[in-house]
Amino acid sequence: MKAEILDTIQQFETIVIHRHVRPDPDAYGSQGGLAEILKASFPEKSIFTVGETEPSLAFLNDMDTIADETYRNALVIVCDTANRERVSDQRFQLGSKLIKIDHHPNHDAYGDLQWVDETASSVSEMVYAFYLFGKDKGLCMTDEAARLLYAGIVGDTGRFLYPSTSRKTFEYAGELIHYAFDRTELYHHLYEVEPNVVKLQGYIYQNLEIDSSGAAVVVLKRELIAQYGVSPHDASQLVSTLGDIKGLVAWCFFIEETDQIRLRFRSKGPVINEIARKYNGGGHPLAAGATVYSWDIVEAVKRDLIHVCANH
Repeated sequence: MKAEILDTIQQFETIVIHRHVRPDPDAYGSQGGLAEILKASFPEKSIFTVGETEPSLAFLNDMDTIADETYRNALVIVCDTANRERVSDQRFQLGSKLIKIDHHPNHDAYGDLQWVDETASSVSEMVYAFYLFGKDKGLCMTDEAARLLYAGIVGDTGRFLYPSTSRKTFEYAGELIHYAFDRTELYHHLYEVEPNVVKLQGYIYQNLEIDSSGAAVVVLKRELIAQYGVSPHDASQLVSTLGDIKGLVAWCFFIEETDQIRLRFRSKGPVINEIARKYNGGGHPLAAGATVYSWDIVEAVKRDLIHVCANH
């Protein structure tokens, strides 16, 4: 598949790279890292990265603004996005050919070419593997590409703590740090937390109730989020902070946005992406998400979490 992707890239003069909505470091890292590799390798090509900007991650990469006409006869590559509905900028369908590069379960097998590796820690890891495959075939690595890919790997592995972290992950990270970028500054930007977000985190800790099975739900309604002066995106970043709590096995954050409620699932063992799929979502076995439009399902989700925890 890497050979097919490289061959396809070589055939197109214009390449537009997308990623998912509400981007995380891996979305930015894989998208931007791939773009930097291709720009350095094929300076004659026109290569763009598109999607909405997430202010907290804007230090990683700037998005391009392009016209619909740019997609004419263009190759489109979508990174780190399991299903079509979650692609940021739905114009991705306007291109001549579509490639999907992802590490989530491939329930929505979109694209003319699909490279899906569920064993990969991140799509940034996959992009680096693609570079290694093609480095003797014209692909070039740059310091900026290395910075972006390293950020993506660090972000999606929780600083190498999550089970998806493999020996390959460490090997790739070890190679990437040989490039000239400031890791200390990168970590500072990735993990710096605003004081009001810390206060919301304190509220969550104080009000957390864990069922005897090890399940828990955290409900963050729009009024509460506004009270602490944080954005829904900032609130969602707190879902992983509960992982160190003894006795907590699987949990879900309900985060109310303007017109929807985001569900963020995490687990220390029980498979929870099937619960997410039940509510029109999906993701990894231990980290998943969904979107709903009513608070009526809170108790149902809690029962589902209790069930998987009790039977794990």
